[in-house]
Amino acid sequence: MSAILAIEDVTVRFGGLTAVNKFSMAVQKGAIHALIGPNGAGKSTVFNCISRIYQPSEGRITLNGEDISKLKSHSMAGRGVARSFQNLELFNELTVLENVMLGAYSRCDTTFLQRLTPRPKQTLEQAEEILESTGLKNYRNTKASGLDFGHQKLLEVARALAISPQLLLLDEPAAGLRSREIERLDELLTSLNKTKGITILLVEHVMQLVMSISDRISVLSFGEKIAEGTPTEVKNHPRVIEAYLGTKEAGRG
Repeated sequence: MSAILAIEDVTVRFGGLTAVNKFSMAVQKGAIHALIGPNGAGKSTVFNCISRIYQPSEGRITLNGEDISKLKSHSMAGRGVARSFQNLELFNELTVLENVMLGAYSRCDTTFLQRLTPRPKQTLEQAEEILESTGLKNYRNTKASGLDFGHQKLLEVARALAISPQLLLLDEPAAGLRSREIERLDELLTSLNKTKGITILLVEHVMQLVMSISDRISVLSFGEKIAEGTPTEVKNHPRVIEAYLGTKEAGRG
C-alpha cells in the first residue's frame, strides 16, 4: 500500500513551547490508523496541522504526494479530507438532514442561504444514504439540539461523510459514549473503511475502540513519537505502558 498522508519531521512551537517535536507518521491508503497518547501529548496539534488550522514551524505534510503544508484550511475539503471535532460543531437549530446536506456544500463558495435552498436532488439523495448508513434515518427531521449526545457524535461523522472523503480525520469520536454506542461506532467505522474504502485517522482515548479497529497505531508523549506498530505491538511496548496505557489497561487488549 502507498501512503495517502505523510507527516515528515513536523515541529510545532507556540512561543517558547514546543508542542510537537520532529514528528513523522505515514498513513497508508485504505487503513485505519490511530494516534494516541496522554492528554497534552500533542495529538490535536498534529490534527490541526493536517487540517491546516495550524502551520508547522518545521517539516512538511503531504497528501497523495502533494505538499499541503502551506494550504488554507478551506481547501482541504476539495482534496477529499473531512474532519470531526473533539467538541461538537453542529448547527443545533438545523435538522439532522440539513446538517448533513450543509456538509456536502463545504467544497462550494456559496452563501449560507444558497447552501440550504433549493435542495439539489443529488445532494438530498446522498444525505439520505448517509443517514441510512449511520443509523440516523429516523432522526432526519429532528433538530440537532434534540438528539442525545451519542447521536450527536454520529451526526458529526455523518456530516463529515457528506463530502465523500478519501481521508476521514476523527478527533475523539468515542469520547463520552456509552459501551453500546462505542460498539455501534466500531461497526460504522469498520464498514466505512471496508465497504467504501475510506482511510481513517483517529485520535482517541477509548482503548476498546482503538485496539479493535486500528491497523496501525502511533503513540505521542510530550510531543514526541515513542512507539508505532500494530495494536498488539503497541499495547505491549514498555514505553507505551509506562506513558499511557498502564499495566491493567494494556492487559485488556
